[in-house]
Amino acid sequence: MANGLYLLSLVVPAVGSNGAVIIRPSFKKIVFTLRSQQDRSALTSFIIVDAQSVKNTATAENKGYDAGKKISGIKRHLAVDINGFPQAIHITRANVSDRDGASAMLALHAEHLKNVRSVLVDGGYTGTNFAIDVKTNLKATVQVAKRNELHKFEVLPQRWLVERSFSWVEKCRRLWKNCERQLHTSATMMTLAFISVLLRRF
Repeated sequence: MANGLYLLSLVVPAVGSNGAVIIRPSFKKIVFTLRSQQDRSALTSFIIVDAQSVKNTATAENKGYDAGKKISGIKRHLAVDINGFPQAIHITRANVSDRDGASAMLALHAEHLKNVRSVLVDGGYTGTNFAIDVKTNLKATVQVAKRNELHKFEVLPQRWLVERSFSWVEKCRRLWKNCERQLHTSATMMTLAFISVLLRRF
């Protein structure tokens, strides 16, 4: 990230939001511009949601244990559009379930996601409560794509798009593990990594 001060001017950590990030209009404009270049509306109507558990380094203060992944650290919750561009980011301790973390993320970013009508998730998000949260916060429906059924849903963007987005930011050395003391700092660093990726597309 050559121009660190410029990148920092695009995001502000949300004080006291436990891992949420307030994205400045300038960052949103980057995403809007890239979408318009593909003849898409500024606000997406479809998002793909996933989560990634990440190990902590010795400097990190916030952590939880993800029993399923056997990882002690944090969990990155991410929503992307059909291009893989980030629409919402939320960081929690790793012991927070994918469903609960996603529900919190969608509630925090409900205004930006107001045009969303469909949310694609994997089997880890099944359950009535999550579907109710999505309906309440976004007035959207949930579509669950199981791994062995992905190729049957030809009309839907495939779930590998969000996994690819995670791989984009993992190329940033600062994000190979969680090095940050606070959750909101981890969210800010992830946002900065995405900004760096998106700016290269201009």
